[in-house]
This record gives sequence, C-alpha cells and structure tokens, in this order.
Amino acid sequence: MGLFGFGSSKEGGFMDVIRCDESNDYLIWKWSPDPSGEPTKKENAIRYGSSLRVKDGEVAVFVYKQSNGTMQDYIEGPYDKKIETANFPVLTSIVGAAFGGSSPFQAEIYFINLAGNVQIKFAVPYFDVFDPRFLDFAVPMAVRGTVTFNISDYKQFIKLNRLNSFDIYDFEQSIKAAVCKYVKGFVSNAPQMANIPVLQIERRMMEISDMIQTRLAADFVNDFGVNLKRLDISAIDVDKESEGYAELRNITADQQTRTIEAQTDVNIKNLADMQAINAANMEETLRIQREEMQRAQKLQTETNFIGAHALNQQTEVMKTAAESLGQMGSSMDFGGGGGMNPAGMMAGMMMGGAVAGQMTGMMNQMGGNLMNQQANTPPPMPTVSYFVAVNGQQSGPFTMAQLQQLAATGQFTPDTLVWKNGMAGWAAAKDVAEVASLFATNTPPPPPVPPTL
Repeated sequence: MGLFGFGSSKEGGFMDVIRCDESNDYLIWKWSPDPSGEPTKKENAIRYGSSLRVKDGEVAVFVYKQSNGTMQDYIEGPYDKKIETANFPVLTSIVGAAFGGSSPFQAEIYFINLAGNVQIKFAVPYFDVFDPRFLDFAVPMAVRGTVTFNISDYKQFIKLNRLNSFDIYDFEQSIKAAVCKYVKGFVSNAPQMANIPVLQIERRMMEISDMIQTRLAADFVNDFGVNLKRLDISAIDVDKESEGYAELRNITADQQTRTIEAQTDVNIKNLADMQAINAANMEETLRIQREEMQRAQKLQTETNFIGAHALNQQTEVMKTAAESLGQMGSSMDFGGGGGMNPAGMMAGMMMGGAVAGQMTGMMNQMGGNLMNQQANTPPPMPTVSYFVAVNGQQSGPFTMAQLQQLAATGQFTPDTLVWKNGMAGWAAAKDVAEVASLFATNTPPPPPVPPTL
C-alpha cells in the first residue's frame, strides 16, 4: 500500500505532466516535483499550462494555502487536460499577473484512489462471554477476521482527515482498534441482545458478521469517511478446556433433559385428556341416540293407537245419538191421545235404525283402515346393540344379527370383548348370556350306544 509516493518523472517543478505513478493498491498519494522525494525550494511550484492526467477511479485534489484560507479543487478521472483558468477558476486570483499568466503557483496535489479496496486483518484476544441465564460461568473466546473498506465520498474523507499529515499505517491502526472494540462488545452481548446461546455462538458466526457490519457501517462513514464494504469473522475460538465452558455445558444439558421430560409429561397429560374428552363425547352421542330411538318408538306407538282411540270416541257419539233419537221417537204423539203411538214408535225405530246402520258402516270402515294401517306399519322390534373391542380398537355398535354374521365368519369369537349401555365394563362375549347364545349349538347330544347282547 503506498503512502505519500513521489512522482518519478523528470519534469520537476516546471514539469509539463502531473500524474500519479503509483500502482492501484494505494489509498492516498502526494505528488512532488522532485523524483527523489527530497523537499526543494520549489516543492509545490506548479507551472500554469502544465498537463494534468487523472486515471479512471482516481480524483486529484489541489490544495491552495492562501492568506484568506485554504481552497481546494477536485478533478475526477478520467482527465487529461492543461491547467488553465477555464478548468481551474480559482487560478484567476492566484496566478501572478506580472508574469503574464505564466508564473508558477503554490499548491499541494493529492491523488485519492476511489477504485481500490483496503483490507485489514484483525484479532480480538480472549475475553469472557456470559450466558444471561447463568452469569456465574464465564466462557473465554477470541475472534479473528478481516475488514474491507474504500473511499467513496472523498470530500467527507478530506473533511475528517488532514491530507498533509496523513499516514496510512496510523489510519489502518485506528480502524483496526475501532473494529476490535466493536466486535468484542457485540460478541459479549450477543447471547442477550441477539438471543444467541453461548454454546452455539460458533455456528452463528456468519449471522454475527452481518449484524456487526450493519451496525458498524454508519460509524465508518461518520468517524473515518470511508465505506465499509465487508466485515468477515473467520473464526470464533471458544476455550473449551476452560472450567466455565465445562460447567455451562453440564448445566445446560441437565436443563435440556428436564425440559424434555416436562414436555413429555405435558404431552402425555394432553393425550389422556383428549381420550377422556373423546370418551365423554361418545357417551353423550350414545345417550342422544338412545333418547332419539325412544322418542321415535313412542311416536310410532301413538300413531298406531290413535285410530282406535278416535273410533272409540266416534262410537260413543253415535251411541248417544241413537239413544236420543229412540227417545224422541217414543215421545212423539201423532194422535194426540197421550197413549201409545204406533206411528211415533215406527218413526223412532226407523230413525234409530238409520243411525245405527250409519254408525255400523263407519265402524267397519274405520276398523278396516286401522287394520290396514297396523298391517302396513308394524311397531319396530327393540334392537340390542353391542360395541366390540379388538386389539384395543373399538368398533360398532352391532346388532345381534350383525354379531351372528360376524361369528359365522370367525370374526367374532367367544373371547371377543363386548360392551353395551348398562354394563359396568367390557366383558368377554362368552360371559354375556345374551351374546353367548350366538355360539350355542342346536345339535342334540348323540344317542347312547345300545347294549350288546
């Protein structure tokens, strides 16, 4: 890296060409008319009309020290022109008129490299890092890496750094000190600020590099006038032989074990609660089904007997009407004698017979309808349902007919567990009399062997 290189051309103070002869790895380079670098009486004497050449990616800074203050001109490359007042307006008041505009003028010329990058290696020696959960255990660790920067805002850089006394080594040391201080502070607080466990900090190295670069970029611009391009942590060395590391590792492992056990207990409890909820839901479902079945049976029974009830009511009405008509006929007096009235009796008998005939027809019709209705909608037979459990899996409910079919195919055996509403618990099919009958055989015992004669 060049510091204040001096021009190697032989043109001297009244040279025709002013240029930077350094390679691309310099940061700041000061031009001097003497190729040997020795100061002369004409150290900063620049001849009006000399050529100035500035390469692409460079900027030439002319510093004029006058009695009324310091003035500056900035020429960005690529540039290759003569030094004239048209290009340097400030020269109008500097070049002596007594020499016809050809007199030398005093100026310091600096070339600033805008295209090159400066890379500095840094190393932070061992320092203690604490886990915020266990502040009694200090874990020593060291950090190594590189920082890369360049100059992008040269006016800001010149404002913060004196060009005439600039030393690249001192500048790099200042940046290195700032980087080491910031990296140490960030890594020390990473477990708490960034929620990075101490024992996992090595695996989060790239994440830590990016976070430090983001927070340090603004400080590089404000404090040094340079652009922080990259901050790369190449290693975080944890002293794994230290007592603090061993103790922290042990207590962390123990805590993790207890956490796993506690989580397992919670999961088991949640599973048991879920099973209890499912069982309660199933019992509630069965209860609702039973109540719905009972209501349906009751409704069917009421439907079947409502016709007979209506027939009884109508019969009573007819009977009352017939009696009333008979009485009315017997009380009629067509002759006016007050005695027995054959015509009235006949009329009463005829009206009573008509009513009786009508009542008989209605009764026959309603009886026939009732019989047809009863024949078409017989009352449902009560069903018995059992749940079946095989290998811990519950299925059903199954009716007795369905269980008989399963028994015939061998899927339902005497040892199969069954349960229905009202039973205290699960029982083998052979121990439930109602179900055990499915396995009974109707074959009579063989006849006895006749005695031999």
